[in-house]
Amino acid sequence: MKDQEHRSDPRSENRSVWVFEDRAAAGEPLRPAASLAGRHAADIAVVGGGFTGVSTAWHLRQRHPELGIALVEARVLGHGASGRNGGQVLHGVNGHEPATPDAARRVHAATQLGIDLAEQLAARYARPGTFRRRGCLEIYTSARRAEAAHARAEALRAAGIPAEFVPATSLRVQGACGAILDPLAGRLDGYGLLQAMRPVLVESGVALFERTPALRIRTGAEIAIETPQGELRARSLVLATNAYTPSLGFFANGILPLHSHVLATAPLADDDWKRIGWDDWDGFSDDLDRIAFACRTPGGRLLFGGGGNAAYDYRFGGATEIAVRAGDGAERFLRGALARYFPALAATRAEHRWAGALAITLDRVCSMGVGGPHRNVYHALGYSGHGVALALLAGRVLADLYDDHHEPWRDLPFYQKRLPPLPPEPLRWLGYQAYTRITGRSPRKRAQLR
Repeated sequence: MKDQEHRSDPRSENRSVWVFEDRAAAGEPLRPAASLAGRHAADIAVVGGGFTGVSTAWHLRQRHPELGIALVEARVLGHGASGRNGGQVLHGVNGHEPATPDAARRVHAATQLGIDLAEQLAARYARPGTFRRRGCLEIYTSARRAEAAHARAEALRAAGIPAEFVPATSLRVQGACGAILDPLAGRLDGYGLLQAMRPVLVESGVALFERTPALRIRTGAEIAIETPQGELRARSLVLATNAYTPSLGFFANGILPLHSHVLATAPLADDDWKRIGWDDWDGFSDDLDRIAFACRTPGGRLLFGGGGNAAYDYRFGGATEIAVRAGDGAERFLRGALARYFPALAATRAEHRWAGALAITLDRVCSMGVGGPHRNVYHALGYSGHGVALALLAGRVLADLYDDHHEPWRDLPFYQKRLPPLPPEPLRWLGYQAYTRITGRSPRKRAQLR
């Protein structure tokens, strides 16, 4: 009886709040594109229907109306991390600490392009409220780190990068000793944006195939993608599959598929938001190693994820499917972590509960580039939980690389980045479990404020 109750609870469906809100706002059933059947040919085959794949297909179509572009997605657009994330659209490249003010300005300007693209696409194609830009906070939970953050905010401002230090006296988030506000960051309903992009791609001539998993990919002068009911051949391949990439035989030594657990409350009234101390900003993250993050959804719900080991899972062999159960250990942990920052929500029920697979690299720096013996395999992956702006930007980067226009990106940390190798299984799983349980931290190489 207990298992039956779990199955009937929407929180056990592993459906994100983004999907729920998009379908409620649309007021009609989802209408995905048809599956691929038979043999098809294209100039460029894009595998993956998240931010990276859709942005790449859109950018290539804008530049090259003469090209045959096909996109295959295993489920529906936005089914993966693009429709399961924490909603914040942020500057910076995870794992990379710029060494000079010039380098900091360069990374900020590049990732600003991704945030601006989110705003432009949402304004042009999606429903109102899909994108919002009121700034995001990074909260510091010790006085020492807050003091260092204050100095960092001053250094950013001196470099011409907008940043504002918010003292503890101006914050009503429990345990916050200070914060840096990025006023140019924002919040994006990624699933809603990608649903809005479906007709845009189709009407522009992109051959879109949903519910079409790539079973096997053969590379060479000609790419061959085997699917359950057919085959797609192309001259060039775009791997836009992030955490799912190792299962296709690519980057298996450099990508760790990590599941991130998330919940969302029922809609909160404006008075409730004020009562818990949430001001007009879009979202926040903290400074802890197993980062906690939150945002306010278009439907007025508080989304919350992370905060400790129990909010993240690595499955043996890098499995990308995971079951969630209403009231399970991860949900109980998330509710406790949420109450740590917002005690007034301690008794609030989690209305939505889900998990999504991230692509983690050992040093947390993502990679965008082109390779293969015929220089016809393009990739952008390994965003390490910081991928909304970067994955949207990746479409522009990969379109430039396709045009052999590398100069705008050569000085950025993700350009042709070689991913540091991870140990093979079973050492990978054993090492992850031992390290996280003993230290409470995630294996990584990242500069941190101390």
